[in-house]
Amino acid sequence: MLVEWRSEVQFETSETGAEKPRAGRPAPRSESGWEVLRSLLVVLGAVFCIRTFVAEATVIPTGSMEDTILIGDHVFLDKLLYGPQLPYTSWRMPEIKPVRRGDIVAFHYPRKPSVMFVKRVIAIGGDVIKIIDKQVYVNGQPLREPYVHFEYTNMYPLRANFPPALDQIPYLPVGPGEWDPGWVREMPAFIRADGLHVPPGSFFAMGDNRDNSLDSRFWGFVPDSDVVGEPLFVYWSYDAPTPEWTAESLTARLRFDGSIIKNFFQKTRWSRIGKVF
Repeated sequence: MLVEWRSEVQFETSETGAEKPRAGRPAPRSESGWEVLRSLLVVLGAVFCIRTFVAEATVIPTGSMEDTILIGDHVFLDKLLYGPQLPYTSWRMPEIKPVRRGDIVAFHYPRKPSVMFVKRVIAIGGDVIKIIDKQVYVNGQPLREPYVHFEYTNMYPLRANFPPALDQIPYLPVGPGEWDPGWVREMPAFIRADGLHVPPGSFFAMGDNRDNSLDSRFWGFVPDSDVVGEPLFVYWSYDAPTPEWTAESLTARLRFDGSIIKNFFQKTRWSRIGKVF
């Protein structure tokens, strides 16, 4: 029995009489300008949604959370947990979990919302906090804090004991790096004999490096709504001091970027990459 076989390739005859294959498909057309623009808008929209509602990368420029988080740690924040806010609106997604004691959170600094801080939640709304000789008490019970780091063995009264006595408050040092003047005026309304009372809808945050942390002791409570997210893990860590991470001039930034390129392998903390919080 004969079987007929037909090729899908078509042939045409050349001028010499030889057959040559004829193109069976048209040449692919190039994308129009609108199609390119549409693809770009889709990518930008996806990046915007992820950065706004799901995750965001940030760098830790100070040592207030040492030894838990180091200067130069680059971390991813989980923004979905606390009900992210749509930029330039008051609309928020529902929160997945409330702020809890012991959580490490990133939040807008209440005294300057354009700045983001990362601290640990020590007390939540309704709690009473008191610090005696560096020991933290919440609701009258000593807080067990294996993560705490102290740089100095000496007792500095304004850091080791909190809240200050009411008659001390008018004499507290105020200004950059010291007590916030607004907090100095507000604080007496929350002080009772048993300690500082945290109002509902707010929390009291402190850095793990208690001797080198400007936190709620110095500038007050954080509204729950100011929380941005929770650190997930370190995706890169680079050993450089705070002034280099916080430099604002273009010259200083370019100089620092150049030093990163030059010393990338030597100063990258490879053992930190992948650390989960």
